[in-house]
Amino acid sequence: MSNPSLSLERLHAAHARIAPSIHRTPLIHSSTLSERAGAPVWLKCENLQKTGAFKVRGALHRLLTLTPEQRARGVATISAGNHAQAVAWAASAAGVKSLVVMPERASPTKVRASREYGAEVVLHGDATAAFARVREICEERDMTFVHPFDDVEVVAGHASCGLEILEDLPNVGTIVVPVGGGGLSSAVTAAVVATDSDADVWGVEPEGAAGMHRSLAAGRAMHLDSFTTVADGLAAPMAGVLNHAILAEHARGVVLVSDEAILSSLELLLERTKLLVEPSGAAGLAALLSGQFEVRRDRPVVIVLSGGNADLAQLGSFLSRNR
Repeated sequence: MSNPSLSLERLHAAHARIAPSIHRTPLIHSSTLSERAGAPVWLKCENLQKTGAFKVRGALHRLLTLTPEQRARGVATISAGNHAQAVAWAASAAGVKSLVVMPERASPTKVRASREYGAEVVLHGDATAAFARVREICEERDMTFVHPFDDVEVVAGHASCGLEILEDLPNVGTIVVPVGGGGLSSAVTAAVVATDSDADVWGVEPEGAAGMHRSLAAGRAMHLDSFTTVADGLAAPMAGVLNHAILAEHARGVVLVSDEAILSSLELLLERTKLLVEPSGAAGLAALLSGQFEVRRDRPVVIVLSGGNADLAQLGSFLSRNR
């Protein structure tokens, strides 16, 4: 493993630490998707997680591992929405002051939810500018920065998602995970490695925000000068260094999907499984159904539905656009 602190004992300890406060999300089989994919397809429903996305796993674990001095100073983070909501919720639960910097064009639904969970919200520029601004605020106010993905405690918390999949479906052959900065995909990969599972892990990014895909090709974590995608939760301005290292060593790869394929999969999930996901959460299914990688057809495929915080007005526009 690229980081020895992500041992099986370490991951189980992180899971035990957060388990009383989060949902063990269901793993649901879909006959319709199985027929289309030619393999047994299961859905890990992180869209049904607390705050509507997997992000609460890592955020809560990071908050629970703060020192007393860090707790007293409060925390700050940057996010397009799901990590912001997770940190806001986790901080309120832990009695810690929180601030989140969000891009000016962040989903109004996610901005409102972050405030309702108790965070001070600062809207600032695009994602790249927001990253710079939160660093400034942390220095100005002496707050602790909670990185949305490139942090070992965050990854250890997210790995609980992978552990649950492997416990509930031990013979899983392929796990497909959406990729933004790489927090969840690297965490699921870490869980697979730590448990000695032979499951393949594939990451999926939008064509217009291919930070990890480019990083793997370049052999180092890279920044993106620009990005555009309907999947705002996957539009990270850079790949995480820790996350890249884990994926480069242990994952099968990161594939790309179009926005059109993402929206088609979102609509299919809503129609046939009655599960509402945001565009980011549909990326894994889009990759599977468009044949971006081969699966072991005699073994289960798990698609991680990473989030369900869809803006309803925007969702209607997306679905109309894709018809």
